[in-house]
Amino acid sequence: MDSSVRHEFMDGEIYAMAGGSRNHAALAVAIGGALLNAARDRDCLVQSSDLRIYVEAVDLATFPDVSVICGPLQEHKPGPEETALNPMILVEVTSNSSEEYDLGSKREYYRTIPTLREYVVVSHRERRITVDSRNVDGTWVTGVASRGERFELSSLQATIEVDEVYRNSTIP
Repeated sequence: MDSSVRHEFMDGEIYAMAGGSRNHAALAVAIGGALLNAARDRDCLVQSSDLRIYVEAVDLATFPDVSVICGPLQEHKPGPEETALNPMILVEVTSNSSEEYDLGSKREYYRTIPTLREYVVVSHRERRITVDSRNVDGTWVTGVASRGERFELSSLQATIEVDEVYRNSTIP
């Protein structure tokens, strides 16, 4: 079934996701571009929101704004539409309707993915990027970078400037 509306699937239930704004689109492309540059010489693919990610622990099929998969794609139930099981980095750009979910339940769901090393949340309200990073011992640490600062993605050995991500947005 084709639909112009994005959906998430969790425990057999379907949830419609809100459409994006111009700023949302610009931020997703900017962070995706920064990740593309960081992954350039690695066996990694940077994917847009067109790639579905399956979170086995909570039976969630979702479309993050950007994902990075390194090595071969591990598929959930191979079929006509690819659904990945093994993201290394997931990125969500918040919106008025998704911010609480992105920083709350979805964060906890994503942290159950064994291959996930970083979860990046790009704010739609202000120049602020939150990065949850998994330590070697499996614990998570959260860092926040704001205007004029940088954030690190250790899985790609990359440092990204917050202001570069927000360059083409109207967020002051």
